[in-house]
Amino acid sequence: MTTRAGFVALIGEPNAGKSTLTNRMVGAKVSIVTHKVQTTRTRIRGVALEGAAQIVFVDTPGLFRPRRRLDRAMVAAAWGGAADADIVVLLVEAHRGLTEGVQTIIDTLRDRLPRGRAGALAINKIDRVKAEALLALSAALNDAYPFARTFMISAEKGHGVDDLRRWLGESLPEGPWLYPEDQIADLPLRMIAAEMTREKLTLRLHEELPYQLTVETEGWEERRDGSVRIDQVVYVARAGHKGILLGHKGATIKAISTAARAEMAEFLGRPVHLFLQVKLRENWQDEAARYSEMGLEFRDGAP
Repeated sequence: MTTRAGFVALIGEPNAGKSTLTNRMVGAKVSIVTHKVQTTRTRIRGVALEGAAQIVFVDTPGLFRPRRRLDRAMVAAAWGGAADADIVVLLVEAHRGLTEGVQTIIDTLRDRLPRGRAGALAINKIDRVKAEALLALSAALNDAYPFARTFMISAEKGHGVDDLRRWLGESLPEGPWLYPEDQIADLPLRMIAAEMTREKLTLRLHEELPYQLTVETEGWEERRDGSVRIDQVVYVARAGHKGILLGHKGATIKAISTAARAEMAEFLGRPVHLFLQVKLRENWQDEAARYSEMGLEFRDGAP
């Protein structure tokens, strides 16, 4: 039997549905999903099987106009994932259409995507608009860029996703699988655990605070009874944020820890003992070590 394998980069504006589509394709939650933009910070690889093909999905940070050093690192990671992939899939929100941001991504694709590299269009959240509007949007996007295929999907509800996965599996290059059959992600477990906690923080906290913090797994102890002890630190950039994060009598951080621990236990299939600390680190966004923990390149200048 001829096997196929390769990398598929999902790119698009923030909140276009890349993480939701990655999780849908993999059949498990490997990428955090929230209603807030710029949730994904690093390139997260989820592994899916489609017949004899192994598809490695690269869920990239949303592409936007960067302002801070962290923004620049996230956008660079997104374009790096696209450049390294065998196939690039551009996700566009049906109800938002051909925005200025999408046009900028398409213009950049022309410059950055090597000739002959397959590019597909996935118009997501199709349940939000009428069929006539979808057809008009598809025509406009295909006029703007020569996509190999166009798919109408709902990543959240699963509509059209099987067709997209089937086409991706058939389009990847022939070759041996890149990961064991039962592996669904190639992020270290320590990083997956940190991302799970960051998701709960993002869902619980409001305004800009989620963007001013980061989570790192400092300790991972396998216990004799089969459980695991996980020690994590939440770094905040401002002293006032620490009090908000802890909450009255520690209620907020306790609720976040409980939710994160439950998700980790389900993902790992065993009991988890989670211990969270909150530390003030005002300049963490300018420290190379913090970027290494997130799997990002510490850089200056434009992506």
